[in-house]
Amino acid sequence: MHEAQASKDAGRGAARPVRVRLVLASRSARRRMLLEEAGIEHEAIDPSVDDGELSPGEVGPDAWVAALAWLKARAGAEAIGEADEGVLVLGADTVCVIEDAGVTQIIGQPRDEAHAAEMIDEMQSREHGVLTGVAICGRAGNDAFVRTVFVDRATVRVGEIGRERIERYVDSGGWRGKAGGYNLTERLAEGWPIEFEGDPGAIVGLPMRRLVPLLKRLGVAARKGAS
Repeated sequence: MHEAQASKDAGRGAARPVRVRLVLASRSARRRMLLEEAGIEHEAIDPSVDDGELSPGEVGPDAWVAALAWLKARAGAEAIGEADEGVLVLGADTVCVIEDAGVTQIIGQPRDEAHAAEMIDEMQSREHGVLTGVAICGRAGNDAFVRTVFVDRATVRVGEIGRERIERYVDSGGWRGKAGGYNLTERLAEGWPIEFEGDPGAIVGLPMRRLVPLLKRLGVAARKGAS
């Protein structure tokens, strides 16, 4: 899915006298970390959207993850109010996708330990996709309304992990709150046999290669010296 913007271009290069405040509508510590490492100033709120209670039905994975990101961005915008100029709300969601005999399986967060073990076991010795949907809404400088949605895809190949290592990992609780039951950075540090193509940020929770330039065009403040 390509970027979709309601305002024909909230970030087309017009001068922005107002420094824009960014609100991340997410409970994810990993998404906060990615923004902080990029020097993007922000605050975080809980959008109170439980996507575990929702089902994609017949919707494909790209449309599904984009819809979840938009739900979170809109919920965040409603929580803080939308009247102020210079406030943008960022929502995001990540899912894993396994293609098997022409059937697309969308994998979100594990429900419990048994589900986490099943997910990790299913992913080993094969390839899967990771999709992160991003939605931004609010009012940027000059009172321009922003409504942007895009999806970034990465590919992950997992080698053989082994039952014992999977059991130790599941017992640790590290799978909680993670799409597919794992975090790329943590698993690489632990020596799991993982290779990937694409933006590692998209696998962790935010596609920073696309997101950072977009936020800067929209006027979101970055720390001095941040690239």
